[in-house]
Amino acid sequence: MKIEQIYTGCLAQGAYYITSGNEAVIIDPLREVQPYIDRLNKDGVKLKYILETHFHADFVSGHLDLSRKTGAAIVYGPNAKPDFEILRAEDGQILEFGNVKMKLLHTPGHTMESTCYLLIDENGKDQALFSGDTLFLGDVGRPDLAQKAANMTQEDLAGLLYESLMNKIMPLSDDVTVYPAHGAGSACGKNMMKETVDSLGNQKKMNYALRQPDKASFIKAVTDGLTPPPSYFGLNVMMNKKGYRSFDDVMEKGKRALSAEEFEAAVEVTGAVVLDTRSNNEFWKGFVPRSVNIGISGDFAPWVGAMIADVSQPILLVCEPGKEEEVITRLSRVGFDNVLGYLNGGYETWKKSGKESDSVNRISAQQFADKFAAEKIKVIDVRKESEYAAEHVEDAYSKPLQYINDWIKDINPDEHFFIHCAAGYRSMIAASILQARGYRNFSEIEGGFKSISETSIPKTDYICQSKVY
Repeated sequence: MKIEQIYTGCLAQGAYYITSGNEAVIIDPLREVQPYIDRLNKDGVKLKYILETHFHADFVSGHLDLSRKTGAAIVYGPNAKPDFEILRAEDGQILEFGNVKMKLLHTPGHTMESTCYLLIDENGKDQALFSGDTLFLGDVGRPDLAQKAANMTQEDLAGLLYESLMNKIMPLSDDVTVYPAHGAGSACGKNMMKETVDSLGNQKKMNYALRQPDKASFIKAVTDGLTPPPSYFGLNVMMNKKGYRSFDDVMEKGKRALSAEEFEAAVEVTGAVVLDTRSNNEFWKGFVPRSVNIGISGDFAPWVGAMIADVSQPILLVCEPGKEEEVITRLSRVGFDNVLGYLNGGYETWKKSGKESDSVNRISAQQFADKFAAEKIKVIDVRKESEYAAEHVEDAYSKPLQYINDWIKDINPDEHFFIHCAAGYRSMIAASILQARGYRNFSEIEGGFKSISETSIPKTDYICQSKVY
């Protein structure tokens, strides 16, 4: 028997590839499935089951394409009613593959169909728990995503989650290894550890949710401090539940190389978002007007989901040459399947064509410090509330990037302001969106708060309510 965790950092997501004898199972596969098929062929094993822990909200699973290409059954737990054929397993049902067994544990709470899978080895010993979004390392799944579908409150779902954890997971042996679906950085929880594997015994000791004295305390603890989920989550759930286009078709359509003239015409005809995936250090110097910059090197897919939101939105790409296939793949993981093509040769092609370009007014942290010392200025901090609370520029306004579609309407176009994040990735996203919507009355600070901290600008952790969005 062999267990392999396939962890994707930009999604903070763990898929699992498990073999025994000449058979395999894959748990919560990513959208692009060819790497799994290549691995199956290399190992000389047959995929028997595709195990889904629930209808994912933060990414589109590869279950449908993988099933079509391998013939493996898609397994969900009780209550799952997708628009395609599945093996709907019962609580406690045993699935055998190779010389081992997988026991299904129905654990509603995060969602109603949420399921964990307990791996039982050749000797009948409980070996590993694939806990999906029910149990994370340091946290548990947020109970507010399935309220509408379940016709329940988040407190009701949190109560179900408590029962699932106490009755199904806590009785398991301390030496069982926990393999969660997500780690730190995922929006599916709020307090996850950076580690991606742990023993259940250690989680019983240190996980705040598992250490609550009673159900009421648990409900309060897990619902406290939840921020609104990204707006694309519901659309990803629907794609996972109702089906989606083949990844191969998405890639074929997206890998359409366009000249500068064809690219410009496509923008005009389709109303597509121009998504520039270069680094912020390159983007600010020059770009196609009204482009949105979300760098491929950062938390790309989640930020696309948060900023563009509508997965059906047509998208035209400006990438570093050679990165087009990676970008299309990563967009498809969060359901953005409507890529119409890319600018052949990247931004250099646009620049050489002589067409109009735009740029961002970026200044250094020292230039910002000089302005700060000389006059009263307005500063907007687009980091998370928690980052702002830890330390921020004195008198800065907290306006997190994820809420830009709410606070942008409050910007006075006649008042100049300075904008920053931690290091420049998020503030350039904000700058590109501001300029795409006609705001040019700002300066973006190179290096963000990291560089600002090296200047003499006064900083504080004091939070005035009038400064917080």
